Amino acid sequence: MTMKMDRRSALLLVGGSLLAGAASSGAAATSKQTKAEKFLWGSAGAAYQIEGGNYASDLWVMEHTKPSIFKDPSGDAVDAYNRVNEDIALAASLGFNTHRFSIEWSRIEPERGRISNAAIAYYRRVLETIRKHGMTPFVTFNHFTTPRWFAAAGGFETRDGIEPFVNYCSLIARELGDLIGIAATFNEPNLGALVSWSPAIRPLRPHIVAARELARTSIGAAKWSPPMLSDFRIQQPIMIEAHNRAYDAIKQASAGRFPVGVTLSLNDERGSAEAIARKQGEVMLPWLAANGDYIGVQNYTYSVVEGESDLPPERGIELTQMGYPFAPEALEGVIRAVARHSNRPIYVTENGVATEDDTRRVAFIDRAVAGVSACLCDGIDVRGYIHWSLLDNWEWVAGFGPKFGLVSVDRTTFVRTAKPSAHHLGRMARRGSPPG
Repeated sequence: MTMKMDRRSALLLVGGSLLAGAASSGAAATSKQTKAEKFLWGSAGAAYQIEGGNYASDLWVMEHTKPSIFKDPSGDAVDAYNRVNEDIALAASLGFNTHRFSIEWSRIEPERGRISNAAIAYYRRVLETIRKHGMTPFVTFNHFTTPRWFAAAGGFETRDGIEPFVNYCSLIARELGDLIGIAATFNEPNLGALVSWSPAIRPLRPHIVAARELARTSIGAAKWSPPMLSDFRIQQPIMIEAHNRAYDAIKQASAGRFPVGVTLSLNDERGSAEAIARKQGEVMLPWLAANGDYIGVQNYTYSVVEGESDLPPERGIELTQMGYPFAPEALEGVIRAVARHSNRPIYVTENGVATEDDTRRVAFIDRAVAGVSACLCDGIDVRGYIHWSLLDNWEWVAGFGPKFGLVSVDRTTFVRTAKPSAHHLGRMARRGSPPG
């Protein structure tokens, strides 16, 4: 059995991530941002992609079955677990006033019901360090990866997965909620729906199914359903219920100290109105109808939709390392699309570009932020711009190849070096809020 795939297909599977309604009472009570509130400027990272050594996670199992769909094993990643103080200090020195990071559930609960007090203490130190540097901690409770025991129990392909997730979220809110500034239950839970429209994903599905089966048999599990690589058609309604219940649990456990929402992976959809509406009805609208105090927008490019599928990128256009169009203006289109369907505040929780040419990253930032400014000028309630990512890191099946970071990392010594783009975005942040 072979799982070999060409580089473009593999990268399209995980671009930036995998491809790089009814408001709640909390959302209804959220008023327009006042001039006294700071516009949030920052960068982001995800635990599994930067910490290293997440041995108890579902994807760690999949990385180490042979053959693997992952180009590189994550291994030590960029050793952020041991260098988190350095990384947060660096982000603050650039001029950012927020830092987005995720908590690795498999560190907190490596075996079901067995809570690691050391892991809770570690993430408390992370939060305290962010606060010490005068930044707002933006915390993602789940950024794709889950404990291996959770995947082996069926993950979110079964409703039995809801209660363990809600209990985990309640625990984090109870133990760490006094330091959290803003929270997201899930990172891009709609991503499976989004990439299902890509023509590049269809030939990869047999490889994903085979990789899941290898992982299942390697640990002798009856099931194997890592949320990142499972069937979105089964998962999505279950994850929406899990999010809604987790939202309520977090609010109760934290006494409502901070806003709670969800971050969504969204392309700027282009094509016929009918095709766009059909795609948004599957990818975006179900999540806009879920509970939340804000919407987190994550965008990297645009799609041209025709019928039931996206079209391949046009010939001759500039493509990023992820194989999709270089399109900083897509962010403005996505913000406007969300604002048409929701009156909740919007945070840009991820936006960036995979490139070795940092001058293109600077250009991307300038044009993307100009789009944010245009939305603000039109009265859209955008409250922050968080760039993906702070560090060049491990990018899922694409391994260490794509470079999204404002900061480069030596793969041998782990020495961090801020790129010109880092200082460029930092100067924007220092000029104040909002952008303009």
